Amino acid sequence: MTTVHEPTTRAAELSVWPASTAESPHGDLAVGGVPLAEVADRFGTPVYVLDEAEVRDRCRTYRDAFPDAEVLYAAKAFLCRAMAHWMDEEGLGLDVCSAGELELAVTTGFPAERIVLHGNAKSPRDLETALRLGVGRIVIDSPSEIARLAAAVGPQGHQKVMVRVVPGISAGGHDKIRTGTEDQKFGLSISDGYAQHAITRILDQPQLRLTGLHCHLGSQITSVKPYLVAVRRMVGLMSRLYEQHGLVLPELDLGGGHGIAYRPGEEALDLTALARRVRAELADACATAGLPVPRLIIEPGRAIAGPAGVALYRVLSVKHTGDRVFVAVDGGMSDNPRPALYGVRYAPRLVGRPSTAAPAPVTVVGRHCEAGDVLAAGVELPGDVRPGDLLAVPVAGAYHLSMASGYNLVGRPPVVAVHGGPSRAGGPSRSGEAESGGEAESGGGSARLLVRRESLEDIRSRDVGL
Repeated sequence: MTTVHEPTTRAAELSVWPASTAESPHGDLAVGGVPLAEVADRFGTPVYVLDEAEVRDRCRTYRDAFPDAEVLYAAKAFLCRAMAHWMDEEGLGLDVCSAGELELAVTTGFPAERIVLHGNAKSPRDLETALRLGVGRIVIDSPSEIARLAAAVGPQGHQKVMVRVVPGISAGGHDKIRTGTEDQKFGLSISDGYAQHAITRILDQPQLRLTGLHCHLGSQITSVKPYLVAVRRMVGLMSRLYEQHGLVLPELDLGGGHGIAYRPGEEALDLTALARRVRAELADACATAGLPVPRLIIEPGRAIAGPAGVALYRVLSVKHTGDRVFVAVDGGMSDNPRPALYGVRYAPRLVGRPSTAAPAPVTVVGRHCEAGDVLAAGVELPGDVRPGDLLAVPVAGAYHLSMASGYNLVGRPPVVAVHGGPSRAGGPSRSGEAESGGEAESGGGSARLLVRRESLEDIRSRDVGL
């Protein structure tokens, strides 16, 4: 019976991994045709592996699902020069939150007019950079931004803007990532009239061209219903604006927050259902209000980058304490703070060697001096897991490196892109090879360095106070 069900079980275990993931008879996994053990040997650990084909395929899935919409990649999930280049080639725009994200994208060659700048507290540098580089739109998040932005644009200038509206909808996987309610820092409320007042002020500024409304409900949303409620409330506001000002807004941005599965069996947002039902709801709401249907804008980030990434760690120690087993690795909350912040659970897996040992419950912990530095609690790994083993954590492409810190001065991990054909895992490794920006063929695929490891010299060079 075990043999009959094993392929199904294996397929389920790999359901949250990149589509290119293949298993070898030697206990390793390959992503993009590159054995993960070989990536770890060549680039060291911890290391993030990013499957370029998975990223691109997810971009195309969004374009196919929303052919008439503008799709903006939420750069805060993960951004590097290669990622900006891939988004450009796949026809997506960018949603950025700072001058840093904006400048990195534009200096990579990304067209500034396809970038939207967000932020609840934009700095003078953020606004100056956006205007200097010619950003496509700026999302106004507070009344004070209106006068500041109009002054910065100048009497002869023009800037497209949107207004972030709070629709009063609670959605998202954790209290800290629910942004559509009245009790958080983002946006302007419909219910108390602040959104309408801000829009009136914008219309009094000839330098600012209001192109549409924006809302973002939260993150890790797995149900379509909150987006449908948001459509109704946003169109309701657009209808009132038409009645009061004769204003017809051509754009409606519903943000992102599309939920993904981090472990096998978890629920994810059905993108096809979302696209179909949002389009229908928007058309119906606008018909009822007597308004033309605005162009839809969506901002996926995690749903594009997250499932394309894998984090690799070396086991440093295995400790038995009472009835618990702690497996400590060479990374932790400095390269993935999400478990500590949001209680997120992952499904790590032993790779690089076969094991016939029965699985046993363990807690995978990091190397940092915090009791809360836990990467995965109560997960099953082979009972013979030992120091030197390699653990792989799927769905590590979003909000890992982008939220990484300098805690304990261990240095942030590198990012390696893999791309290629079917895996031929199990060949000789390149143990001991130094990190390189060059591309190397391996097992039917290729691996190249996108972001190098943060070194002790990097850390020392910032410390100028002696």
